[in-house]
Amino acid sequence: MPEAPAEKLPVVVLLGRPNVGKSTLFNRLIRSNRAITHDMPGVTRDRMEGIVRRKGQPSFAVIDTGGITLDAHAGVAEGPEGIRGFEAHILAQADAALATAAAVALVVDGRAGLLPLDEHLAAHVRRKGLPTLCVVNKVDGAEHEDEQVAEFHALGFPLLAVSAEHGHHMPALAEDLAALVSREGAELAAPPEAPALRLAMLGRPNAGKSSLVNALAGEERMIVSDVAGTTRDSVDVRFTRGGRDYVFVDTAGVRRRTRIEDSVEKYSVNAAIKSTTKADVTVLVLDVAEGVSQQDKRLIDMLDTRRIPFLICLNKCDLVPRGQLDAAKKRVDEILAFCRYVPVLPVSAHTGKGLDAILPMAEEIKRECGVRVPTGQLNRAMEAALTRHQPPVVRRSRAKFFYMTQAESEPPTFVFFVNDADRVPESYVRYLERTLREMFGIKHAPMRIHLRSSHKKRGE
Repeated sequence: MPEAPAEKLPVVVLLGRPNVGKSTLFNRLIRSNRAITHDMPGVTRDRMEGIVRRKGQPSFAVIDTGGITLDAHAGVAEGPEGIRGFEAHILAQADAALATAAAVALVVDGRAGLLPLDEHLAAHVRRKGLPTLCVVNKVDGAEHEDEQVAEFHALGFPLLAVSAEHGHHMPALAEDLAALVSREGAELAAPPEAPALRLAMLGRPNAGKSSLVNALAGEERMIVSDVAGTTRDSVDVRFTRGGRDYVFVDTAGVRRRTRIEDSVEKYSVNAAIKSTTKADVTVLVLDVAEGVSQQDKRLIDMLDTRRIPFLICLNKCDLVPRGQLDAAKKRVDEILAFCRYVPVLPVSAHTGKGLDAILPMAEEIKRECGVRVPTGQLNRAMEAALTRHQPPVVRRSRAKFFYMTQAESEPPTFVFFVNDADRVPESYVRYLERTLREMFGIKHAPMRIHLRSSHKKRGE
């Protein structure tokens, strides 16, 4: 089982019914648009974590939760369409967050006034015995405070009127929450160190990304459902294994753009694609039971074209006979014809098969991405490659290679200086890549090769 992170900040949980503005508050507090915000209720389902930092104040963690509609006692209320069927899961995620909390920010809607659901949640929070601040959101200025805040005094918590949308009283909110956790004697540790590895989960809806995250993290951190599109936000899940910290970014399922009609899904997909550029390695999850689709091929092409480090997990391999699994592997091999460096791992989130191979392979890919090769070794490698296989004759002459350099790493990028780059065909560039991979031990990381026309050798 993964151990808990060794170093934690005190946690404040944002709690409230749907559409009171918790995700907008979360984004304001962490000063980043990480949570998807939308007028449609029920957009947030999983819990999201961030860190609040203000100059001169202790840092603390904040957790955004989905809108809760269930009566804490009876479980009878039905949520809006966006979360219908997920109400119990969202409540369980919120309670899991409360179990780690030092304090609670109970968020209510000042425009809508005090509703029975607010009272149910207040009673639920009181039973937890945590210090609580009632945050009356959507109060757009001091002139509205007395009118819109008055009835919330009945909840019995200290009050603060804010407007997450317009930034009204947001510095005061950060200060009050920091003071709330400080008063409780929480150990105000420094923010956790950067993880050893940050991995983005990518794939079509219902491929099993959240199930894989839960299996690797050793807890039900993400809501899992047969309903495609359950995950909407790109959610960071931090855990420790073997004394090393990891962060998985679970993302929304990516469908073809022509099939995306929901504006929330559009934001989710954009966030998913963006997450791949911020991760060390992307884990592309394919549903082997459904077969490899054209959308899977598009995602592979995108990752390869952008030279994003990635590996492929053929998930649900326990659900298919051996012949179907072999056929899926063959299909993936065909798609990977021009990027055979990408590792393919058959796994099962349900049985745990193959899961132990994911993190070591991702670590190896990250290590290879950081490879730096000395200049002398580079040019010896170039001479060896040219001697083994000369450039082909193009328009009655061969291209002349003068020297090469490594322009950057992450991923390794090599530049060949030649007399005429147009005389070097793509097939020869692929040969050079294969040769450099063999010589430098870069088996699974992406690699860039550029040709630059120059009529002078180095030193001339």
